[in-house]
Amino acid sequence: MTLVSGQHNVNLDELRTELLELGTATLYEAAGFECVLPSSLHPAWPGAVLVARALPVSTVAGDNLALHLAVEQAQSGEALVVNAQDSAYGCWGEVLTVFAQTRGVAGLVILGGVRDVIRLGARGFPVFSTRLALHGTAKGDAGTIGQPVRFDRVTVWRGDIIVADADGIVSIPAAEFAGVLDRARDRAQKEIEFMERLARGESSVDLYGFARP
Repeated sequence: MTLVSGQHNVNLDELRTELLELGTATLYEAAGFECVLPSSLHPAWPGAVLVARALPVSTVAGDNLALHLAVEQAQSGEALVVNAQDSAYGCWGEVLTVFAQTRGVAGLVILGGVRDVIRLGARGFPVFSTRLALHGTAKGDAGTIGQPVRFDRVTVWRGDIIVADADGIVSIPAAEFAGVLDRARDRAQKEIEFMERLARGESSVDLYGFARP
């Protein structure tokens, strides 16, 4: 899974373990710009994590035709990042998961509902959603696939880097990824040093230079 970003060739398969060890909190702090997807998004099953390139999708409320079409059109290693209007419908379940895994889709982030979550977890397919929902969907609107999609203050473009864990989800523009990664590595090293100093009895107030009243 190779991404060309400016002059940088980034292989996400090689970086997956490191990105998950750095974690979304460190990546966000290192970014220096808004890249956090809505905090209402949570893992659909315990332990779900995701590192992938984004394929943005939008749907109308209560219609999941666009998801079927997006799985069909996705490149291997992409994750669907879907604005389904946070509607109370089960837009995704085991059927789409089997289809997606067969096509090499890496995971799903959806501002909307999913179901069959125990089976999704058993299949190891990472899903992050805003709700669980049983209601079925229509299949009449093709939505948009591959076009930029807005999630509150963040616009997700195709090829952006998605990292999702128990703390949240970040979407890092491809052109910014190399710089964010370098800064995240520096930040993580400094945090290790801070942890060691805290363990020796120093105060976080002193380490961060906070003012005392």
